[in-house]
Amino acid sequence: MIPVDAFDLSILAALQDDGRLTNQQLADAAGLSASQCSRRRMRLEETVISGYHANLSAEALGFGVIAFIQVTLAAHSPDNARKFRALVARVDEIQEAYSLTGDADYVLKAVLRDLKGLSELVNQVLMPHPSVAHVRSSIVLDRLKETTRLPLKAAR
Repeated sequence: MIPVDAFDLSILAALQDDGRLTNQQLADAAGLSASQCSRRRMRLEETVISGYHANLSAEALGFGVIAFIQVTLAAHSPDNARKFRALVARVDEIQEAYSLTGDADYVLKAVLRDLKGLSELVNQVLMPHPSVAHVRSSIVLDRLKETTRLPLKAAR
């Protein structure tokens, strides 16, 4: 964890809203001069800002299904886990993957065009893989909240 002050938090909060803000716009939001803001932004880009990207509308591009897929491994060994992680890394439909405690070993978030795409992912990619013992999928009916924002607040 790197030390950040209230000015840094203001800059980061503004960039979470709009990553294309100019240094002058950021400076106005943070109450700094543009040159001070520029130096802080560069330091933050080296330490806590992992990148800038466009948020695409999955629905507008024809991806109508979001699924969460729980996976249990066939064997709990470092080699089996490595093979499963390699599989996950090469499947573009899998947006997020997490190792878990509890009944399942992993949960995957996948975005797909339709239910046929989900069926293919589960039945032709995940289930046949030798590292996988069990797969259970849940289809998202409605998205209540989606954000990548961190809850930035000044330290107390």
